[in-house]
Amino acid sequence: MKFFDSYAIIEIIKGRPNYEKYKEETFLTNSLNLSEVTYFLLREIHEKEIKKILNKLNFVLIEINENIAIESAIFRYKNKERKLSYADCIGYITAIKNNLVFLTGDKEFEEFKNVEFVK
Repeated sequence: MKFFDSYAIIEIIKGRPNYEKYKEETFLTNSLNLSEVTYFLLREIHEKEIKKILNKLNFVLIEINENIAIESAIFRYKNKERKLSYADCIGYITAIKNNLVFLTGDKEFEEFKNVEFVK
């Protein structure tokens, strides 16, 4: 099973061929990544259409608990030269803590363990 980073979700919404095989899966993600996806959609389409698009996708949100929040900050600090966002760090640590593979196309994560990198 996979944790869907906002990058992956956006690529699926855009209909990118490299992400086609993931579009029918359950989108395990967190509320922060869903917020990032919604923000992206707000820049691209009318607000009224967003719920229609998101309702077509099978989301299951994973809670961001205290342990994930703390470990994400530590991970971000240890990798500060990469200039990772909090959202990406929280998603990555959420994936690890829930035994999920982190699905992303974000080049900063390409070399990390537990990542399925799709460009």
